[in-house]
Amino acid sequence: MTPSLGIRYLGGPTALVDIAGLRLLTDPTFDPAGPHPVGSRVLVKTSDPVATAEQVGPVDAVLLSHDQHPDNLDELGRKYLTGAPLALSTQSARQRLGDPVRALADGEHVQLGWLRITGVPARHGPRGCEPLTGEVTGFVLSGEGLPTVYISGDNASLDIVGSVASRFADIDVALLFAGAARTALLDGAYLTLTSQQAAEAAAVLGARHIVPLHFEGWAHFTQGRDTLHAAFDDAGLLDRLHLLDLGQRWTLPAPG
Repeated sequence: MTPSLGIRYLGGPTALVDIAGLRLLTDPTFDPAGPHPVGSRVLVKTSDPVATAEQVGPVDAVLLSHDQHPDNLDELGRKYLTGAPLALSTQSARQRLGDPVRALADGEHVQLGWLRITGVPARHGPRGCEPLTGEVTGFVLSGEGLPTVYISGDNASLDIVGSVASRFADIDVALLFAGAARTALLDGAYLTLTSQQAAEAAAVLGARHIVPLHFEGWAHFTQGRDTLHAAFDDAGLLDRLHLLDLGQRWTLPAPG
């Protein structure tokens, strides 16, 4: 199996991942810029998508960190999801959305050809936030002769990053959701990794390459490109950071 990996950044938490001959899509968000009500709150999308669902085309699976927030699954993303052959997510998402969503519990895995997709924990805010922010999951992609890829989902816990690092010793690439998201729901507490925490996570994971997601495109993301660059520079890890432009595709360099 050719150990190739390609990632195309589509904005927010959405990226196309090409690995092991498969096309995977993270957290589909295809709506135009504008307000998205969430209960009594409103999340504001600040940029239009770089590609439509039709332009993205079919995928082999959707990796959905969670379904309850529109910055991770918006209306057009939901429509796209119904046409996917498989979506891996939380038990809560399975209960709310039904097919094609399959719940992938922590430590459980599915095999798609050569690729193994394993569910790993995520916590969408500070300790004890779960009743308010809901269930979230992350993923690890692996397989014989393939690069190992960690997709954090909306995780704000470095302890959880440490637990992933302890279970998967050789992570080649980490897709970190790193916009330091904040809303009034938890009095402004961070709901995803800050830029500094993303740099710390890179060190904890020992990942050779970091591709940030979920750091721009929504008004409640409080940190972005500049702070990510500065944090990785301060940590001496700038050579690992790949800050992609909208629509840009990055390919993992061949070994050697």
